[in-house]
Amino acid sequence: MPLIEAPEQAIRLARAICSDVSLYNEEKIVRSIEQDSFFDALREELEEGRELYRSRVAPDLYQRTNYYDRAIVDVILRPKGHVKSRIW
Repeated sequence: MPLIEAPEQAIRLARAICSDVSLYNEEKIVRSIEQDSFFDALREELEEGRELYRSRVAPDLYQRTNYYDRAIVDVILRPKGHVKSRIW
């Protein structure tokens, strides 16, 4: 499979990966937001997603963009803005 070189495709991939992380870890995400431990609690899942993203995107595009990090915020965290937390 060829590496993704188009920004639009890389964004879609990042969002799809983060969507899966969110879908399969809903309770863990909510609990970690409440406890202000999101990145620690989901370290393994987020890194696994990052490695998948990195393996599918051209190295140049990966190095000069932050699409995966933006997808974490847009797809996983932003929809949980209603969760009570000290972080917001």
